[in-house]
Amino acid sequence: MSTPYPFTAIVGQDDLRLGLLLNAVSPAVGGVLVRGEKGTAKSTAVRALAALMPEVPVVPGCRFSCDPVSPDPACPDGPHAEAAGVSRPARTVELPVGASEDRLVGALDIERALSEGVKAFEPGLLADAHRGILYVDEVNLLHDHLVDLLLDAAAMGASYVEREGVSVRHAARFLLVGTMNPEEGELRPQLLDRFGLTVEVSASRDTDERVEVVRRRLAYDDDPEGFAARWAEEEGALRERIAAARVLLPRVVLSDGVLRQIAATCAAFEVNGMRADIVMARTATALAAWAGREEVTADDVRQAALLALPHRRRRNPFDAPGLDEDKLDQTLDEAGPPENSDGDDQPDPDGGGDDDGGGGGGGGVPPQADGEDRTPPQGSQSDSPSQAPEGAPDAPGQPAGGEQQPVASAEPFRTKMLSVPGLGEGAAGRRSRARTEHGRTTGARRPQGALTKLHLAATVQAAAPHQRARGRAGRGLVVRRDDLRQATREGREGNLVLFVVDASGSMAARQRMSAVKGAVLSLLLDAYQRRDKVGLVTFRGKEAEVALPPTSSVDAAAARLESLPTGGRTPLAAGLLKAHDVLRVERLRDPSRRPLLVVVTDGRATGGPEPVALAGRAGRLHRSEGTASVVVDCESGYVRLGLAGELARELGGTAVTLDELRADSIAGLVKDVTAAGRAA
Repeated sequence: MSTPYPFTAIVGQDDLRLGLLLNAVSPAVGGVLVRGEKGTAKSTAVRALAALMPEVPVVPGCRFSCDPVSPDPACPDGPHAEAAGVSRPARTVELPVGASEDRLVGALDIERALSEGVKAFEPGLLADAHRGILYVDEVNLLHDHLVDLLLDAAAMGASYVEREGVSVRHAARFLLVGTMNPEEGELRPQLLDRFGLTVEVSASRDTDERVEVVRRRLAYDDDPEGFAARWAEEEGALRERIAAARVLLPRVVLSDGVLRQIAATCAAFEVNGMRADIVMARTATALAAWAGREEVTADDVRQAALLALPHRRRRNPFDAPGLDEDKLDQTLDEAGPPENSDGDDQPDPDGGGDDDGGGGGGGGVPPQADGEDRTPPQGSQSDSPSQAPEGAPDAPGQPAGGEQQPVASAEPFRTKMLSVPGLGEGAAGRRSRARTEHGRTTGARRPQGALTKLHLAATVQAAAPHQRARGRAGRGLVVRRDDLRQATREGREGNLVLFVVDASGSMAARQRMSAVKGAVLSLLLDAYQRRDKVGLVTFRGKEAEVALPPTSSVDAAAARLESLPTGGRTPLAAGLLKAHDVLRVERLRDPSRRPLLVVVTDGRATGGPEPVALAGRAGRLHRSEGTASVVVDCESGYVRLGLAGELARELGGTAVTLDELRADSIAGLVKDVTAAGRAA
């Protein structure tokens, strides 16, 4: 086993280290989600935490880590007789994003079932993680079926397995830690809320700090054991501090005044449900214990809010995370100071010690000091182009030829379900029907290649008639490879949704373009919920451009949409041909992911010789390649030319108006996109 990088040797990343340490002090906080760019020590810090966790007493021989003091009466390895427990280090169990459902929750031991004729349960990762840490790297890429199982286990503290004739329940209480890069897509709101805390990490811009990071990493790579030995004293001191904080935790007082501050803060930021209040209370209590105090202070409440609320106040995936700290301070002041606390004579939240290992180790960052610069960072909502006053001069480098400033989008709405017809075989998602590794079982077939999902009943049925001829003598079946049957399952897949948006002068009327952006934003929200990849092509003036190559980061598409200027002619054919180029490349990269082309236009085409005929030929090119498509007709007014409908017919797709796109419209029935070529 390789030597992990010491936790106390991590440079900077104060919020990350504090969030992990608070969970080590009080696992009831509920875990931590670490969001940040690549190469910011997210995984390193999580893996290093296990070495600081106290040892876990377990029942000898129990595969489900039962506590010898109070063993689980329903443990599959039980009942456990009274016996002295044994201690083992706390486990960090990693859940790969590509893991199977069986690997996560466990399943019937097929080998014993077929060879011995007995039902035997083989535990999964949830059993291994009980009373330890369950770590999911790139948690935002986790498939929906695994997310659903995690949600169930996190909510009930137990894992229930009902499959293939096996009915098992075992305890599954674990510290859930996830890391993710927001550029690769966001996390489902239900799972996001299950993380007690969230922290944002980024690489330091301080030269000296970056030098120290490189120096320590190179030293560790050259001699991991020697490097760890040099930090052993700091690791031991931090381990003792965690143990002391755990002992102190039950004695920490949470006064009524503090509870009022917590409740007032959660109400002011309009978080959903009561989980935020409970997590804030537990976090503030852990902060006090970590600082060696027996009473929670206002600073503890403030720090708890900064860790527990940012991911709970988001109303949609495109809201920037974070809290308005001025509003937070005002809310805490209005709720009144906590009882028996004057704010001036509080002990140092860092415990007064210098056990951070000399320059960044050990964590324990106190609440932010008064007077700290709390100016919102660049890129926040206050810097959005949509906030620029109307009539402001064009930004440097922008062409002036009739171009209008970007307008803000209208309020998004729930859209109709648009899906690709037929049965695909793409990545798991929530849009179109597909053959998947997970989903409802629809039948069985002979395996083509390696067997991945055994259909037990079909296999037994195939083997049963041949038992006498094969000389069966015991309980087990005599099974040969020809008897094995693969389960065929049907679920939903994610698609590549490529938006082709008309940004020409005919769309430039402010009210109209605002509605168009609102419609596309609504479709992007739908794509986020259905786990699609998205891309954005825009056309105006003389050409089309790829505003965003296909990506899983739906919020990146929303940001490009908000900053989209309008004006000029309508090169519709150029937009369709550019989309064709994008789809051609994506078919080579990911041939199993089926595309859905969404053209947002009024159907007009101008510029160049015969622009309408050229656009028709481009549309027929998509139809000839079987691309499913839908045209969102943005034409308005009493007199309608119907050009968008003509374009939809050339594409072999469907046309819907902006009003019909709403799921709650009069024509609110679900419409599958017509198969390309079916209407031809």
